[in-house]
Amino acid sequence: MELNVLGKPLESCCTSPPTGYFRDGFCRTREDDYGTHTVCAIVTKEFLEYSASKGNDLMTPIPYWNFPGLKPGDKWCLCISRWLQAEKVGKAPFVILEATHEKSLQFTSIKVLKKYAYKES
Repeated sequence: MELNVLGKPLESCCTSPPTGYFRDGFCRTREDDYGTHTVCAIVTKEFLEYSASKGNDLMTPIPYWNFPGLKPGDKWCLCISRWLQAEKVGKAPFVILEATHEKSLQFTSIKVLKKYAYKES
């Protein structure tokens, strides 16, 4: 069983659009996932523009890959390294801790992740 950063069973991040390295809705990874797609985030306009400025345009649809393109408010499994880059410049999106894989803790602390924890209103 795969665990989240809270030490509980990993929850699904999003299935519409299907996210994750395996496109099964879960932010889980394996050795050949060089991006380490372990952070379940709710993307913002600021983050999407930042990611595009770094060479990873997540807004433009890619029909060949059945990728609809993301818009603010969409949930998506992000690479931990990109999320950390965005965090350093104040553009990190909120994180759903229950759907963020424990492997993320190899790159950052639970304290940092909790600072960005999404709270439903």
